[in-house]
Amino acid sequence: MSPVTHLLLGWVTANVVPLNRRERAMVTIAGVIPDVDGLGLIAEIATRHSEKPLRWWSEYHHVLGHNLGFCLLVTVLAASFAQRRLVTAALVFVSFHTHLIGDLVGARGPDGEQWPIPYFAPFSQAWEWTWSGQWPLNGWPNMVITALLLGITLWLARTRGYSPLEMISSRANNAVVDALRKRFPLPANR
Repeated sequence: MSPVTHLLLGWVTANVVPLNRRERAMVTIAGVIPDVDGLGLIAEIATRHSEKPLRWWSEYHHVLGHNLGFCLLVTVLAASFAQRRLVTAALVFVSFHTHLIGDLVGARGPDGEQWPIPYFAPFSQAWEWTWSGQWPLNGWPNMVITALLLGITLWLARTRGYSPLEMISSRANNAVVDALRKRFPLPANR
């Protein structure tokens, strides 16, 4: 799935129970952070015509960040910065796993190649997640899921008064919420 879809899924996960702004951000980021291992693409593109090209993306994407070891690290870090430690840690763990499952079902490349997920890394290489029914990254199921998550995100922003933009700017968040509430007013009894 695309990073946008992962972000929206993380945001929706962050809103299943009341959390403060920082905790929502941590749960949301946990849904995207496995793709930090994809940043190797920058080095790979920059060095592709050199004598010794770096293959950081080809070799490490879905390896370094897409595993239980990295999930546990992210979960412990989030818990240490949260007020509601147990709830936040549990939702970070779930959000991280929604990313893994999303990639398992909907991240096949255009050439049909799959990236197996070495789930127990770095503890063991005994089990890699793959699924023969994996749909393409640009397949219609991913488009539908993204559209549904965007709809839920906009509904949450309108009803609760905060959106994923709160992680970047309170002003931008308020502008979006205000625009949604002007277009789709809340019921009078709220």
